[in-house]
Amino acid sequence: MLAIDPGERHIGVALSDPSGTVARPLTTLRHEARATDAARIAALAADHEAALIVIGLALDADGRPGPQARHAENLAAAVREQTQIPVRLTDESFSTQAAQASMRAAGKKRRARREQVHAVAAATLLQGYLDGHSGEAPPG
Repeated sequence: MLAIDPGERHIGVALSDPSGTVARPLTTLRHEARATDAARIAALAADHEAALIVIGLALDADGRPGPQARHAENLAAAVREQTQIPVRLTDESFSTQAAQASMRAAGKKRRARREQVHAVAAATLLQGYLDGHSGEAPPG
Protein backbone atom coordinates (compact mmCIF):
# COMPACT_ATOMS: atom_id res chain seq x y z
CA MET A 1 0.00 0.00 0.00
CA LEU A 2 1.05 3.55 -0.71
CA ALA A 3 -0.08 6.43 1.52
CA ILE A 4 -0.25 10.10 0.68
CA ASP A 5 -0.27 12.98 3.16
CA PRO A 6 -1.28 15.92 0.96
CA GLY A 7 -0.19 19.38 1.98
CA GLU A 8 -0.22 22.83 0.46
CA ARG A 9 3.47 22.72 -0.51
CA HIS A 10 4.61 19.16 0.11
CA ILE A 11 3.16 15.68 -0.30
CA GLY A 12 4.36 12.99 2.08
CA VAL A 13 4.55 9.48 0.70
CA ALA A 14 4.81 6.23 2.68
CA LEU A 15 4.83 2.56 1.79
CA SER A 16 3.82 -0.57 3.64
CA ASP A 17 5.72 -3.82 3.69
CA PRO A 18 4.36 -6.54 1.37
CA SER A 19 2.31 -8.10 4.18
CA GLY A 20 0.54 -4.78 4.87
CA THR A 21 1.68 -4.78 8.49
CA VAL A 22 4.28 -2.01 8.84
CA ALA A 23 4.41 1.45 7.25
CA ARG A 24 7.61 3.35 6.51
CA PRO A 25 8.28 6.81 5.11
CA LEU A 26 9.21 6.74 1.42
CA THR A 27 9.71 10.28 0.12
CA THR A 28 8.40 13.82 0.04
CA LEU A 29 7.20 15.36 -3.21
CA ARG A 30 7.02 19.07 -3.82
CA HIS A 31 3.47 20.08 -4.80
CA GLU A 32 3.33 21.26 -8.41
CA ALA A 33 -0.08 20.98 -10.05
CA ARG A 34 -2.84 18.49 -9.25
CA ALA A 35 -2.47 16.57 -12.54
CA THR A 36 1.31 16.41 -12.19
CA ASP A 37 1.07 15.35 -8.55
CA ALA A 38 -1.48 12.66 -9.44
CA ALA A 39 0.73 11.29 -12.22
CA ARG A 40 3.75 11.12 -9.88
CA ILE A 41 1.68 9.37 -7.20
CA ALA A 42 0.31 6.86 -9.73
CA ALA A 43 3.84 6.20 -11.01
CA LEU A 44 5.17 5.62 -7.48
CA ALA A 45 2.29 3.24 -6.76
CA ALA A 46 3.03 1.30 -9.94
CA ASP A 47 6.79 1.27 -9.30
CA HIS A 48 6.23 -0.18 -5.83
CA GLU A 49 3.45 -2.53 -6.97
CA ALA A 50 0.98 -1.02 -4.50
CA ALA A 51 -2.42 -2.72 -4.35
CA LEU A 52 -4.03 0.36 -2.76
CA ILE A 53 -3.39 4.10 -2.51
CA VAL A 54 -4.55 5.71 0.74
CA ILE A 55 -4.88 9.50 0.76
CA GLY A 56 -5.20 11.42 4.02
CA LEU A 57 -8.38 13.45 4.50
CA ALA A 58 -8.25 16.21 7.13
CA LEU A 59 -11.25 15.92 9.45
CA ASP A 60 -12.09 18.33 12.25
CA ALA A 61 -12.69 17.38 15.88
CA ASP A 62 -16.31 16.49 15.05
CA GLY A 63 -15.26 14.13 12.26
CA ARG A 64 -16.35 16.49 9.49
CA PRO A 65 -14.12 17.36 6.53
CA GLY A 66 -11.81 20.25 7.38
CA PRO A 67 -10.58 23.04 5.09
CA GLN A 68 -7.95 20.83 3.44
CA ALA A 69 -10.43 18.02 2.76
CA ARG A 70 -11.52 19.38 -0.63
CA HIS A 71 -7.87 19.41 -1.74
CA ALA A 72 -7.49 15.75 -0.73
CA GLU A 73 -10.76 14.78 -2.44
CA ASN A 74 -9.70 16.52 -5.66
CA LEU A 75 -6.27 14.89 -5.52
CA ALA A 76 -7.89 11.47 -5.01
CA ALA A 77 -10.12 12.04 -8.06
CA ALA A 78 -7.09 13.05 -10.15
CA VAL A 79 -5.13 9.97 -9.00
CA ARG A 80 -8.10 7.74 -9.92
CA GLU A 81 -7.91 9.15 -13.45
CA GLN A 82 -4.22 8.16 -13.66
CA THR A 83 -4.38 4.56 -12.38
CA GLN A 84 -6.52 1.48 -11.99
CA ILE A 85 -5.16 1.00 -8.45
CA PRO A 86 -7.96 1.58 -5.90
CA VAL A 87 -7.77 4.90 -4.04
CA ARG A 88 -9.28 5.39 -0.59
CA LEU A 89 -9.53 8.47 1.58
CA THR A 90 -8.86 8.07 5.30
CA ASP A 91 -8.80 10.39 8.28
CA GLU A 92 -5.35 11.92 8.65
CA SER A 93 -6.15 14.27 11.50
CA PHE A 94 -3.14 15.01 13.66
CA SER A 95 -0.77 12.81 11.60
CA THR A 96 1.69 15.69 11.17
CA GLN A 97 1.64 16.50 14.89
CA ALA A 98 2.16 12.81 15.73
CA ALA A 99 5.02 12.61 13.24
CA GLN A 100 6.71 15.68 14.72
CA ALA A 101 6.32 14.34 18.25
CA SER A 102 7.78 10.93 17.35
CA MET A 103 10.74 12.53 15.57
CA ARG A 104 11.40 14.82 18.55
CA ALA A 105 11.22 11.79 20.87
CA ALA A 106 13.72 10.01 18.61
CA GLY A 107 16.11 12.95 18.98
CA LYS A 108 15.87 14.17 15.37
CA LYS A 109 17.33 17.63 14.84
CA ARG A 110 15.01 20.42 13.70
CA ARG A 111 16.37 20.39 10.13
CA ALA A 112 15.86 16.62 9.80
CA ARG A 113 12.33 16.95 11.18
CA ARG A 114 11.52 19.69 8.69
CA GLU A 115 12.82 17.60 5.78
CA GLN A 116 11.19 14.33 6.83
CA VAL A 117 7.94 15.35 8.55
CA HIS A 118 5.72 14.92 5.49
CA ALA A 119 6.86 11.39 4.71
CA VAL A 120 6.73 10.44 8.40
CA ALA A 121 3.19 11.88 8.60
CA ALA A 122 2.23 9.70 5.62
CA ALA A 123 3.71 6.68 7.41
CA THR A 124 1.74 7.60 10.55
CA LEU A 125 -1.54 7.78 8.65
CA LEU A 126 -0.73 4.55 6.77
CA GLN A 127 0.11 2.71 9.99
CA GLY A 128 -3.21 3.86 11.44
CA TYR A 129 -4.99 2.62 8.33
CA LEU A 130 -3.16 -0.73 8.44
CA ASP A 131 -3.92 -1.19 12.14
CA GLY A 132 -7.59 -0.36 11.61
CA HIS A 133 -7.96 -2.68 8.62
CA SER A 134 -5.87 -5.67 9.70
CA GLY A 135 -7.40 -8.97 8.72
CA GLU A 136 -9.17 -7.53 5.68
CA ALA A 137 -8.51 -9.04 2.28
CA PRO A 138 -6.29 -6.82 0.15
CA PRO A 139 -8.11 -4.83 -2.54
CA GLY A 140 -8.11 -6.10 -6.04
